[in-house]
Amino acid sequence: MKQITTAPTSRTGAKVTTEELAATFHVATQTPRASLCRLGHWMGMRPVKLPNGRLLWDAAEVERLASGGAAK
Repeated sequence: MKQITTAPTSRTGAKVTTEELAATFHVATQTPRASLCRLGHWMGMRPVKLPNGRLLWDAAEVERLASGGAAK
């Protein structure tokens, strides 16, 4: 299995869990995880990976994409 290491974003702000992210976009929770594993991102977003393996996604990016904004 490929190990993914992501650096924390330089932006300070709120983060959302993978479950909250999936609920926002009406997808299964495995969808962003699988995309991150295969492509290194999901919809152009890269999460912060916590030591326990959980992922935290930038809330501002999630809201921007959910409201119809373009991926960076």
